[in-house]
Amino acid sequence: MNLHSDPDPHGAIPELRSGSPLERATHALILLHGRGATAESILPLADHLGLPDSTHIVAPQAADMSWYPYSFLAPREANQPGLDSALKKVDQLMQELLLHLPAKHILIGGFSQGACLASEYTASSVQPPGGLLAFSGGVIGETLSSYTSSADGTSSPNSSSTDELRPVSTHRTAVFLGCSDRDPHIPLSRVKETEEIFILMGCEVDCRIYPGMGHTINGDELSAARQLISRIFS
Repeated sequence: MNLHSDPDPHGAIPELRSGSPLERATHALILLHGRGATAESILPLADHLGLPDSTHIVAPQAADMSWYPYSFLAPREANQPGLDSALKKVDQLMQELLLHLPAKHILIGGFSQGACLASEYTASSVQPPGGLLAFSGGVIGETLSSYTSSADGTSSPNSSSTDELRPVSTHRTAVFLGCSDRDPHIPLSRVKETEEIFILMGCEVDCRIYPGMGHTINGDELSAARQLISRIFS
């Protein structure tokens, strides 16, 4: 399947599910795999997050094992239609979950390209999830923008922005960002920009940078993720 020629390359690919059946679930987790990986390979991550037994877990699969063809730092138009198809897929799953659960009981997580997609969806959604776990990722685009809230409750764009505008979060999404200070795929500057965007959106952000760590997930990140889940799913 070609990410350039198919207008919706990820749309028809079935996702994998585990945990509690959605009809009986009290919480839910959307897990997004990285480039070159699979839904099957990301599902075991859920076993390390301390999720409630009644959590429904869903992992979509990207066409050709990639959500979009180029770097997440490339101009957005260069990553189309794969990027829009990926965001549409995540939103379809989110809307399905919202038929059964409140947004604050839904968590989105991912690693690498999946973390970028999860971050981008959370930053741009008008109804973001209750929590975001972004392991080695950041929001997508060559340039970034965000909204800040003024004292009277209205929103205004960041004056330094040059990309599309992002909405103010309608609730305090809990965000975990974890990455190496020298990740070969994720610049530290973009992780910090992502942290700033979520803070400006009113999110509760825990950003941890690990000196010399490779492109991986470490034990401290898993511990932080469990703490976040315990807090928002209690």
